[in-house]
Amino acid sequence: MLWKVLVSMVVVGSVGFGFSGLGWADTSVDAMVRQVVSEKPEESESAIASLRHEGEKGLAEFLAVYGKELDNPKIRLVLDRICQQRDCYASQLFWYTDLEEAKAAAKASGKPILSLRLLGNLDRDLSCANSRFFRVVLYPNTEVSQVLRDKFILHWESVRPVPKVTIDFGDGRQLERTITGNSIHYILDGDGRIIDALPGLYGPQAFLRELAQAETATKETNKLPAGERDNYLRQYYRDRLATIQANWKQDLSTLGITPPNQLLEIPSNIPTAAEASQRAISKMYVENPLLTAITGNQTTLTNATNETAWTKLAQLHNQDAKIDNNSQNLMRNKNPQAYNITGKNITPGSPQDPLVSIINKFQSLIALDTVKNQYLLQPQIYTWLLELPNQNINNFNELVYTQLFLTPSTDPWLGLLPSDSYSAIENEGITQ
Repeated sequence: MLWKVLVSMVVVGSVGFGFSGLGWADTSVDAMVRQVVSEKPEESESAIASLRHEGEKGLAEFLAVYGKELDNPKIRLVLDRICQQRDCYASQLFWYTDLEEAKAAAKASGKPILSLRLLGNLDRDLSCANSRFFRVVLYPNTEVSQVLRDKFILHWESVRPVPKVTIDFGDGRQLERTITGNSIHYILDGDGRIIDALPGLYGPQAFLRELAQAETATKETNKLPAGERDNYLRQYYRDRLATIQANWKQDLSTLGITPPNQLLEIPSNIPTAAEASQRAISKMYVENPLLTAITGNQTTLTNATNETAWTKLAQLHNQDAKIDNNSQNLMRNKNPQAYNITGKNITPGSPQDPLVSIINKFQSLIALDTVKNQYLLQPQIYTWLLELPNQNINNFNELVYTQLFLTPSTDPWLGLLPSDSYSAIENEGITQ
């Protein structure tokens, strides 16, 4: 009788306070997470797939269990598979590899999508150079990773495999490198519509500014009826172009360089399609003054900026390219033989630190890439979007890779096998 009473009390207590449900739920999640490191491949694969299906929540569940064991190489490899990003222990960001899933997550969360297009795969060490630099300079950066985690849904897609070359020195030493390739970040709304685009590498602070502007533009676009979004975005692209060209001119002025020709004034207001129709003005007539001013100014500014000037322009913006401590730690971890100073009585950042000279040179190159991408490549993208705001992202990306990055999908050799070249190697060294 006493036994029955005790059993009854336990059952009532469990139901009344929900201990049983909570206990089983926690145990079930914990057990599933721990299966990711199972020696049985089918258990590990199933657990990883389950965590990826949960998105950011699945990543958080994994980190709750294994967050203190990220020095373990096996845990890091599993984490990379859950995140779908190499060296994810440093950034802890979750990436979708299916755009439809990313769009669904964006609509559910109200966040824009940051969609990366690259050569190779983001979860492989040898993806294209730009994407490797993103994984070191941008994604692990403390400020950048927080913004990406809090305000964006992340997605990547490979445009094509990245070309690799292995140099064999004949004595057992080999050097493996990628030899071409570029990447671009698109900011998309929940429908997959292009809001903004960042071609190539940007320094962390410049990247943050660009993200903030694009996030605001996405929010403003989402507030509008569908029929008004094109007009808003065209005005946004016009304003961004005007700002970029004004900044470029100001930078040249700071260096004491005056463009040979005065910049043309970019029309401040863009007539909508409806307004143009009412005035019986052709699309060409409406857009010609705008596009003429934009392209004319780009030519004037480009002609005024030689390579020496570009280097000096980059120096004006060197703070935008600063590599933070988290990224520096990742650089050390990726090449401990060269940069590890543990037990060597060397202060990090001191002249004796072997990483310092590497960082200084790397930051200079990042700053140079940033100003060139902002002043040369981004305006071309805005010009294309200004002419036709609502473009299919795959078609637009083909345009970018063909005309901006000069690596069209129609060239299987990515420009590495000119038709008029001769190497004196059998079959030009080609194996198919």
